[in-house]
This record gives sequence, structure tokens and C-alpha cells, in this order.
Amino acid sequence: MRRSSFTDQPVTYGAVGATQAADLLYYPPKGYKPLERSIRLGSGDERFDAAATALMAWGVQKGSGILVTDVNEGTGVQYEGVEFGPDGTPMRMRANRPEEDVFADDGTPFVRNGMTAVLKIPFGPFKVSAPIRVVYVIDEPHRRGFAYGTLHGHPESGEELFLVERHDDGTVWFVLRALSRPSNAFYRLGFPVLSFMQRRYTAKYLRALHPASSA
Repeated sequence: MRRSSFTDQPVTYGAVGATQAADLLYYPPKGYKPLERSIRLGSGDERFDAAATALMAWGVQKGSGILVTDVNEGTGVQYEGVEFGPDGTPMRMRANRPEEDVFADDGTPFVRNGMTAVLKIPFGPFKVSAPIRVVYVIDEPHRRGFAYGTLHGHPESGEELFLVERHDDGTVWFVLRALSRPSNAFYRLGFPVLSFMQRRYTAKYLRALHPASSA
């Protein structure tokens, strides 16, 4: 797939940023299946820093056997959405916040806002192409992560959040939050297979950053 075929496309769903909602499991966008899983990675600043660094260099995807291809660095500008007044009336667009380029020790560019890529997901002897766009990045003292949304050609329509966070007790957790549905009639017919693949890769994602996976 040529970069020009997807980098300027919009995501294929309307609820951009919905995975930021802590109550997504209870109030998902209509027609979408919500998912949230978490796993403890350890404790302390070093574990948080190591896990966050790996995460932002596509460590969850690569650690799950997925190839990250056709990466386009994007704009580095986050879509902030609309500001609402006290009565819920839309007021104005929030100001965009640019971000700096950051690289891992091996030179891999960290995930940044607006970045696009094509994930090559193994499926038996084949690889399924799944184009995505990063829709927001979280960069806080105790929370690091990003979410990507699906582009045209992805088997699913929706968004996934990958987050590493350190709690007040010092424990470090990886959180996966997602909303999805089949992207078209073809994949709706194959929903049982699609659902199986989602469960399989959810399990892989949860193991990808765990210290035991590199032991």
C-alpha cells in the first residue's frame, strides 16, 4: 500500500477520543463493542520508564508479532475537539498543541499525534493489512500512552488505547481500552473469526510489555 493512499484519509468512525472515557464499558458509542483489560507490570520508576519507552516505540505491537510498516511521522498536532459551555453548548475548537520529535535508543521514532502506519497482522500463512492513525497521545508524569483509530481498509472500525500508568502505591500497570465493530459487510459475515482474532491479540498485547516476556 502506498503512503499517499491513506495518510490523508479520515478515520472510519465518529467517536474520536472515546477511549479516554473511564466509563467506556458502560456507555460505548452505539453499535460498538467496548473492551478494557489491564495487567500489572511491576513497581517503581524504572519499571514505569522502561515500559513507557517500549510502548511509545510500538513495543506492544512488535511484541505481539505484528509488523509496523509504512510509518508516516504525521503532524505532531493533537486533535483537541470542541470546548463546551456550562450548559453544554458548543463554544469553539480547542487550541492544538504541537509536540517535539522523540526517538528510542535504537533510533525508532516514538509514536506521535497524526502518525499513520499499516499494521501487518499474522493470520495463518497470511498477513492482514490494518491501516491506522494515531488520534491522541498521553504524556503525563505517571501516564504515558497513545490511541489509534482505524483507516479505510482496516478489518475493524474503531479505536484502541495503549496506556502505561503508575499508581499512587508505586505499582505499574498496562491498560488496554478499545471500541470496535466490523468495518464492512464482508467482515460482519466473518465476525466469529474477527472476534477470535481480537481475543487472541488482546492476550498478546497484555503480555508484550510484561517483564516475564523478555525473560
